[in-house]
Amino acid sequence: MVNIQNVTDAPAAQLLTAQDSVVLLVDHQPQMFFGTSSADRGDIINATVALAKSAKVFDVPVVLTTVASKSFSGPLLAPLAEQFPGTEPIDRTTMNCWEDQRVVDAVKATGRPKIVLAGLWTEVCISFAALSATDQGYQVYVPTDACGGVSPVAHNNAVTRMTQRGIVPTTWLTTLLEWQRDWGRTDTYDPVTDIVMQHAGAYGIGVSYARAMFGSHTG
Repeated sequence: MVNIQNVTDAPAAQLLTAQDSVVLLVDHQPQMFFGTSSADRGDIINATVALAKSAKVFDVPVVLTTVASKSFSGPLLAPLAEQFPGTEPIDRTTMNCWEDQRVVDAVKATGRPKIVLAGLWTEVCISFAALSATDQGYQVYVPTDACGGVSPVAHNNAVTRMTQRGIVPTTWLTTLLEWQRDWGRTDTYDPVTDIVMQHAGAYGIGVSYARAMFGSHTG
């Protein structure tokens, strides 16, 4: 029951902020995409690159990891790698990146309690890591449009399995807007709307129209 005396304009503690988030991107690699059929691969790539750009705008640390890049899965997806020039992903043998101490140490080093986790495949590398990190006290958010599975059933079952453990399904755009939260934050307003115009489809077209007709800041 609500105590009216305690009601304030404070946001929910569960909402992401740029200060409490770390992004963990897992196995966006050619061979993994070859086996992905739960959604359009181009849409997954678009969402992943948009998520990476969003993290950069808000100075959210990003941990990149690949699996068997030299022997099986290939290099990190080029449009994603271009966002982090000079950064070498942590290359693993484990399907569950949370069983690689280097990945765990990289996340721990950020000091952030909330992990935004996306990659391929949803039902293996993402769900295994999300469940493992959750067991150790992290709050995990999964932008499901930046993830993909070998089938819609596999992807959807993984999302169900994760939500049953309190892991939060979201999207790249929700994540971006959750970090922004207030259009009065003018220091990130233009970069955020740039990402929206580039990656958010019909919404991006609307923002582009508003910018052209009414100026860059219409709030």
